[in-house]
Amino acid sequence: MRIVLVEDNEMLLSGIGKTLRDEGHSVDMFTDGIQADRYLAVEGADLAILDVNLPGMDGLSITRQIRSRNQTFPVLLLTARSTTTDRVNGLDAGADDYLVKPFAMEELEARVRALSRRAVLLQPEHEIIGRLSYQRSSRRLFTNDQELELARRERVLFETLLIKQGQFVSKSVLADTLYGVGSDIDLNAVELSVSRLRRSIKNCGVVIRTARGIGYMLEADTDNG
Repeated sequence: MRIVLVEDNEMLLSGIGKTLRDEGHSVDMFTDGIQADRYLAVEGADLAILDVNLPGMDGLSITRQIRSRNQTFPVLLLTARSTTTDRVNGLDAGADDYLVKPFAMEELEARVRALSRRAVLLQPEHEIIGRLSYQRSSRRLFTNDQELELARRERVLFETLLIKQGQFVSKSVLADTLYGVGSDIDLNAVELSVSRLRRSIKNCGVVIRTARGIGYMLEADTDNG
């Protein structure tokens, strides 16, 4: 899972980041709220973990911005404030969960797992784009009632782009997803995987658009039906 972590305490930021990466997650870390919000607006995330008290823009404001952009990924707020009013304010801002400092890393990991399961359940079981029909539980892809066979990395790439359809996904995010966080690969390998997927879904009413320096986006091919 790709997690954006925003915490101005650098020691805590480093500790949480290491814990999450050890669990196999990709983690983008920020100490400034404005920088984090700009990143989330372009790149999005599978989960955002936000400290409430941040320089530049506080965690509640970032959460409101996320929801105002109709971004639906889960948000977990971290704060030293433990009153009922504080919790209500966080949830009303659009957060999915609220964890009070100090906390045990085991509890944070459990909250992350729970939010990950919830995010998967919110995705539709059956999704249609162009002339492609995707069944999420079985991970099977069909076109004109015929199953379309994809290699493992092509399938993961398609699923990643499908979840973010209509949004550009950067090469670095795709590299982490396809090859694992921290893998020593040339980003040209991502281009090769995209080219192979394009060939596999040719004439299926969908396109993968490229924006140089930004990434790739899957969408229905309205030009050719």
